Amino acid sequence: MMGNDMIEKILLTMDQKMQASVDALKRDLVGIRTGRATPAMVEHVKVEYADTIMPINHIAGISTSGANLLIIQPWDPGSLKAIEKAILKSNLGLTPSNDGVVIRLNVPPLSNERRQELIKIVKARVEECKIVIRNIRRDTAEEFKKLEKDKEISQDEHKRTQDKIQRLTDSFINLADDARQDKEKDLMEV
Repeated sequence: MMGNDMIEKILLTMDQKMQASVDALKRDLVGIRTGRATPAMVEHVKVEYADTIMPINHIAGISTSGANLLIIQPWDPGSLKAIEKAILKSNLGLTPSNDGVVIRLNVPPLSNERRQELIKIVKARVEECKIVIRNIRRDTAEEFKKLEKDKEISQDEHKRTQDKIQRLTDSFINLADDARQDKEKDLMEV
């Protein structure tokens, strides 16, 4: 028989994988723009500069000026054009204005139609995250089923792990839903 240590180790691995998927979802949702300008909207946009590809926040400072203006100050003025090109290529729908020193991004308020489109995107991303969580649950459950079949854990232990797996899964599904609700609330703010 396998000890509780092994069971806890498998459950911990499941927990970590589910947490990673929720963290990735939250990072993803931050990139979906709301009606307010925030550095997070652009900091992960990939810029090709000096033979490498890196996020904007690795080569420039990003700040806000008021609710609708982002200012990107490259540390190397030579990277201005590359940053501008990366923003245009990203699907943010923002048009950069470059004065030779900084890039200004005017973030217009969202139209109602655009808000609804973004909410659909948010829901789709959350659904993808939930599928990942459910796949992790399935894989973990199969791992325990195999352990029971191989007589490494008892039927009772297997039953207890199923309950724990379901409780963990439910809590991460709830976290994904909370992230969706927070983002939708942000999107609906005018």
